[in-house]
Amino acid sequence: MPPFGEADLHEDPIELFAAWFERALDEIPLAESVCLATADADGTPDARMVLLKGFDGRGFRFFTNEQSAKGEQLAAREAAALVLYWRELDRQVRIRGPVEKLDPAESDEYFAGRPRESQIGAWASPQSRPLADRAELDRRAADAESRFADAEVPRPPQWGGFRVVPEQIEFWQGQVGRLHDRFRYERGVDGAWAWTRLAP
Repeated sequence: MPPFGEADLHEDPIELFAAWFERALDEIPLAESVCLATADADGTPDARMVLLKGFDGRGFRFFTNEQSAKGEQLAAREAAALVLYWRELDRQVRIRGPVEKLDPAESDEYFAGRPRESQIGAWASPQSRPLADRAELDRRAADAESRFADAEVPRPPQWGGFRVVPEQIEFWQGQVGRLHDRFRYERGVDGAWAWTRLAP
């Protein structure tokens, strides 16, 4: 793999992430897939794949049913970790920090741009809840389609966005002999970022 050293770092890790992410999008299907790790009220960890739906200096966005397992866990413990792994590039990024709900207008805007089938699905699925069988889910979808047959599909009240506000961002570049390059950025109380090289 190409070298990844101090000279390749940016003062702002979001700029470095943007460069890595742009390359991943160009070369890898579903490069926006990210593992979201949360913990419930008892501290039991959980993880699942979601899609990264934007990022900027404020943090990293994703959307979900707020009554799902992850939604309930985020309500109980407002912190999370994200992991993106791009095998073809032998790169990994880890992000940790508190989580905040997006403004409803931001969730409305994103929901309005989703495919109609996905909008209907958001109304149909009682995410993470038991279903009797597939037919129950299909009936719920048909009911939602009928309900909004002649109208735009509004955002369900239980569906919205979250932002992971990064306090740590780690960049990992694979190297020969498992002597990988790892750099961890940490945000100080003044908002400035400082980086440290980590042993692989």
